[in-house]
Amino acid sequence: MEDGVIFKKIINNKISANIVYQDHKVTAFTDIKPKAPVHILIVPNCFIASSNEINKNNKYILAHMFYIAVKIAKKEKISQTGYKIIINCNKNGGQEINYLHMHLLGGEKLKFLY
Repeated sequence: MEDGVIFKKIINNKISANIVYQDHKVTAFTDIKPKAPVHILIVPNCFIASSNEINKNNKYILAHMFYIAVKIAKKEKISQTGYKIIINCNKNGGQEINYLHMHLLGGEKLKFLY
């Protein structure tokens, strides 16, 4: 699994990315290998390796990530037709980068699990 350095570089504007939303808690940007017409990654600005690392101190970040995903879905005009929100965990769960991230996918009928 690739380390999460690339996401930190995007969050800190050290490398170019199509950032669609950013606040003090999360950053959202388009996936470089999209699996759907709309494929946006939402990441916490503070490092969390995977969903296994969620604890009582950082659990609220997931609610904020979901809130921002819905906000972006409305902005991208996919909220009425439908979308998927996916969080993969570790290698067998499909997580390729060692940094918690949420996929927002939509813009067409989605037939795949991910």
